[in-house]
This record gives sequence, structure tokens and C-alpha cells, in this order.
Amino acid sequence: MMRKVIAVVVVIGAIAAFMLVVVSRDADVRDVRAQISVADALRGDTTGFARATRPGSVRLPMDHAAHPDYKTEWWYFTGNLSTESGRELGYQFTIFRTALVAPQRSRADHSSRWRADQLYTAHMAVSDPEGGRFLFADRNSRAALGLAGTELMPFRVWTEGWEIRQVGSDALEAAIEADGGSFAVALTLQPTRPPVLHGDGGLSPKSRDGLNASYYYSYPRLATTGSVRIESERFDVTGMTWMDHEWSTSALSETQVGWDWFALRLSNGQDLMYFQVRERDPTDEPFVEATLVSPTGPSERLLAEDVELTVTDTWTSSSSGGVYPSSWKLEVPQRAIRLEIAPLMADQELRLAVQYWEGAVTIDGTVAGTAVTGRGYVELTGYSDAAFGQR
Repeated sequence: MMRKVIAVVVVIGAIAAFMLVVVSRDADVRDVRAQISVADALRGDTTGFARATRPGSVRLPMDHAAHPDYKTEWWYFTGNLSTESGRELGYQFTIFRTALVAPQRSRADHSSRWRADQLYTAHMAVSDPEGGRFLFADRNSRAALGLAGTELMPFRVWTEGWEIRQVGSDALEAAIEADGGSFAVALTLQPTRPPVLHGDGGLSPKSRDGLNASYYYSYPRLATTGSVRIESERFDVTGMTWMDHEWSTSALSETQVGWDWFALRLSNGQDLMYFQVRERDPTDEPFVEATLVSPTGPSERLLAEDVELTVTDTWTSSSSGGVYPSSWKLEVPQRAIRLEIAPLMADQELRLAVQYWEGAVTIDGTVAGTAVTGRGYVELTGYSDAAFGQR
């Protein structure tokens, strides 16, 4: 979603990809302060850029690659992992692309190999509830001199030494490798289901006026193996990863301030993507979309009236002062889905050039009266910007 929509943006969601601010390379340092809000990062001058307007325009595998005619884009991976002893970990690995100039200007001057039309920003985080640690870091680079970029055959997206690269016959049969100094991930992904197109055939609206939308697809279940290093400890891990790929030009309207994005995998085989894009006026209804995926693969588009989300607890960041939702009830009455969602740990706030909460969650509930459990990820943006005068 633009998680995410960070659409939404609903980043995740994204988010920082649009930062032109370079921050500490080991950003698990807790005194990093936001320089720009997520909402502002997704706006700006959009003259000359392409826009997401046509349903059914997503074509795979070609669309795994970058879309430089659009202003913003991200490849988003969030996973729930377990060690051999059963210790739970979560991870996020995201690469954001942001166009620095419109395509017409971009093509006008190729006089220097140092010249860059695109900025790539990567975010990585690891959640370790048992160890009481949440580590995060970033990388920023221009798409010049091979420092950052994308390739299609074979598929690869990278920012300096952090990358996602194809290692099998499928583009998402891939490896993630990134070292954040105090922590690192080395993971292999294997698709277990076909991709899911969100919205109307991959066209995912983010506002009621029809002026803001993205192209958005996901791989909700990528079987994951590999290792996670936290300081001097190395853990062999297995689990599942959710992958989002989204590209757009204008993803938030002037009245929208952020989003809440959910990627949920249930023990009965269902997957649920939900996002709401919040309005500046908290009394206004958010814009909502969701996708429910069956155990056999087909997906169903859900709208605002189909899903009920209730916040049941909050958490206040001692660093940013942001007050985030921290537990939820999510219901889809027509499908008899009733879920309770809680974070694996309260503090999963990334304090980088933008601040947002992106964390692993647990799920308990019922579907048609049968008990289910699950794991997933939630992204929350626009909650801490006010602490720095950005709204």
C-alpha cells in the first residue's frame, strides 16, 4: 500500500525514501530527530511525472523493476522469524526510490557519470523482544556510479552494500543481505503463493477524490530462511516474509497526515492487508481499503464499510513524544473475522530522517467461530511529526 502507503501511504511506508537528509549510518542511536514529516515527503512538485490512473496496468515480472517516470517507489519486506530455540524476531528491509527531477528534465542531460536523477534510501530494522532490543539503520545514495539502482534480469535492487537480488528462476526467489553494523540480516526468500494485486487490478486509491493512487502488489507469503546477527550473537532463523511493491506520484492529499497499515497472516491460511489514511481533522473518517486473500490464493477487495478497526491501547515514545496506537481489534463482520492484534514489543519506532513505527505483531481471534492465531507487521506514520513542528 503505499505502507506501506507508508497510502496510503498508507509507509511505509515508506517513507523515508523521500528523504534527502542523510543520517547516521548506525541509526539505532536513540537521539536522531526527524527532519521532515512523512506527509511532506510524499507531496512536493509533481509536475511532469506519470500518475497511477488505470486499473489492470501491473505486469509481472516486468514491474518488479523501477518506474522512474513516477516520483516515488518502494520495495518493502517485513518478516516474522523464529530461531531454532523458538525465540521470535521481526525484521524490516525496505528500499525506497525517489525521483529528484521530472522525466523530461532527467533525460535532457547525461553529461556526467556523477549525475543522478534518482535517490535511493534503505531502511532496516530488527525486533528482538526477548533481548529487549529494537535496532534500526539506514543507507542513502544517489543512483550514480553503481552506488544504487535496480535491474530486472536478474532482478536486483540495491543501495550501497544493502540489496535484494534474485537467486532462482522467480524474481522473488531472492536473497536479502544488509549489514547495519550492530546487526545484520542474510535471508533467502521463496514464493509459496502467487502475487496479490490490491485495489482495482493493482490500482490502489488513497483518497476519495480519485486524485491520489498507486500501483500496488504483494507477495504475502515468502518462505524465509537464513540468519540474523544482533551484536555478537548469530541466529539461524526460519519464518515468513511479506513483500510489497508500490509506485506512485502523489499519494497523499493536502488534508491527509499519515496512515495505519496492517499485513496479517493467519493460521488458517488467510492473509489480510488493511490500510487507513488518516485526515488532519481527526473527526473526519479515514480513507480505507483492504484485501482478503484465501488459503488457495484468490483475493477479495474490501472497502471501508466491510472492516471495523478499534484501537484498544496506546504507547507513548519517550524519544519523539509521539502517541501511537499499540493494540487493536479488527473485524470483518461479513466474513465472521474477529482479531485482536498486539505488538511483540512496544518500542518499534524508527527514529531516522523521518520517524514512524513499524513493528512485528501477534494475532489472536476467530474466523467463523474457529480459533486462529497469526503473525504480521503494522506500520504507523504521522503520529510523531507533530513533536517536531512538522504538521
